[in-house]
Amino acid sequence: MIRQWMGPRGLRFAASVATCAALALTAHAQTEPPPPALQAPISVYNNWSSYDELSDNIPLTEALAMRELDELLRLKRAGVRFDYYMMDAFWFDPGGGYRTWRTPNWPNGPDAWIKKCQANGVKPGLWFSTNTLVKIQAAPAWKDSLNKDGSAMSFSEGGFLPDFMNILQYWYDRGIRMFKFDFVDLTAATPATAKLSNAEGKAQIRERNATAFREALSIFRQKNSEAVLIAFNGFGGDLDNTASQLPFHDPTDLRWLGVFQMQYTGDPRPSDVPEASFWRSMDIYSDHMVRRFEQLGFPLERIDSTGFMLGKTGTIYYRGLHAWKGAFLLMMARGGWVNTVHGNLELIRDKDAPWMARAQSLFFELQGLGRIHTFGGIPGDIEPYGFGGVTTRGAVYVVMNPGQSVVTISLPRLTPNQLPLGEGRVQFRDAGYVPRLKGNQITLGAGQMAMVGFNAYATPSYDFGIQDDVIIPRAIQPLQAEFGTTAPNTIEASIQPPPMGILRIIMRQRTPDGFIRRTWAGGPPNGENMAKVFSIEVTQQGRAIPVNIDYDKVVWSGLSWAVGEIKVAGLAPGKPVLVRFHSAEKDPVKLEGAAYQVVY
Repeated sequence: MIRQWMGPRGLRFAASVATCAALALTAHAQTEPPPPALQAPISVYNNWSSYDELSDNIPLTEALAMRELDELLRLKRAGVRFDYYMMDAFWFDPGGGYRTWRTPNWPNGPDAWIKKCQANGVKPGLWFSTNTLVKIQAAPAWKDSLNKDGSAMSFSEGGFLPDFMNILQYWYDRGIRMFKFDFVDLTAATPATAKLSNAEGKAQIRERNATAFREALSIFRQKNSEAVLIAFNGFGGDLDNTASQLPFHDPTDLRWLGVFQMQYTGDPRPSDVPEASFWRSMDIYSDHMVRRFEQLGFPLERIDSTGFMLGKTGTIYYRGLHAWKGAFLLMMARGGWVNTVHGNLELIRDKDAPWMARAQSLFFELQGLGRIHTFGGIPGDIEPYGFGGVTTRGAVYVVMNPGQSVVTISLPRLTPNQLPLGEGRVQFRDAGYVPRLKGNQITLGAGQMAMVGFNAYATPSYDFGIQDDVIIPRAIQPLQAEFGTTAPNTIEASIQPPPMGILRIIMRQRTPDGFIRRTWAGGPPNGENMAKVFSIEVTQQGRAIPVNIDYDKVVWSGLSWAVGEIKVAGLAPGKPVLVRFHSAEKDPVKLEGAAYQVVY
């Protein structure tokens, strides 16, 4: 089935974006955010997900960090660009107040790492849990800033903030040039101040903390012109799912752009959009969050999707290199000027390194010399969408169809004065369905991503190939399936299987009043595999039928859907199959089911 995506709805979407941005600005009484502090897009390596001490038990050690630095330098020699190396969480001695490194993991401290980075033209960076005590003890100077339960320090009371700024200066003086601020708690207050328990008092506490920290960072930036400051968890935004409405319950504040070069939008996780490929659903999560922050007034170049992680740890669901090329192209196509590669660099070998270097070259040109634009619908609403970049040489579009049907989407003309796009060519796609490009319209298969180049970018030199580990069906058709509740958190349907191809079945989980509901079953090593949490049972005439799934992972970030596929060739012809979905969610939920015939 082909659905046309065109004019009027796109215009309504553009109007809604403008309205949301205006509301966000008005709500904070803010002026236009300052221009990007970065002079050009940058490339960052972050070693998180090569280790993981939160949703796994792989520790950060000097040996691991130096091994990844060696891999970084290997990739640089192959043409991959890296400007910074961010040392992520838990490098510090818990009792050292961020001034000393953890032993025995770092017996020699950070000097060898810092010097080797600097000697090879790479600027080092450090992670901080800002004002929360995440695997660190309160230093003596912080104690009169502690909140009642001893978990965080106020920025506006006591000695924490002056000492923290001295710490940042100490590391800047030793060569650190990027600072990552994570897990901030802007509601932290001393017990005396916390007695202001009404809503107005809590708002005042939050505002005083934000103002104090923002002013301190502003002074720090004025003194240290090379410092790059990036904001992570706690600085605003609802990041748990892709069903949140605007404005966020946790409000964003554009004033932070006066001190931070970049605002992040959430660690990689599956979206609430069901996909046969688990990794494709993760692409959609990052796309969705970037769109939401853009709607709230953040310039695309100031948004960090943090959407590209490789790794062998639980934080990235043991992804390895699965579907990494599409994720890398999307990360850069979203337009953020901090382009970060996380994880195990040793996984990128042989011809993959030159491929990555070519992709960087293309998108750094689009980011730095042209403009990146968003278009189409909202990813989390399962509407086709994309990102487009334009220079004087042509235009590049990365487009996505998150739905369970074939769709055609129009590519907006980004060239000056709406000039014709010129000759176009599909330069990257998932395997299976072959996208059809006609003028400025492209037809995509169900769940498919593609990249299209026009004019100079339509030449074979910009061909990035086919992503073989995401296979899109060549045809898809909905099947009649009446699912009914047969037990708590359980639905069933008797389905007449199609005569050929694959029977695809999809379950989505909602609250009883209709909102998307994720189930959190924990992270490694003790979390439950989601295949047990969301079970799919298929039988035919009492015989159990094998079901192929891709969500059989320990998902620390929760999941709200399940997708399974059954080969029709293994079924008795003409006999119905009984499909049973069950959720182990402890709270009452409403399950929805659907079925499709797909042909690969």
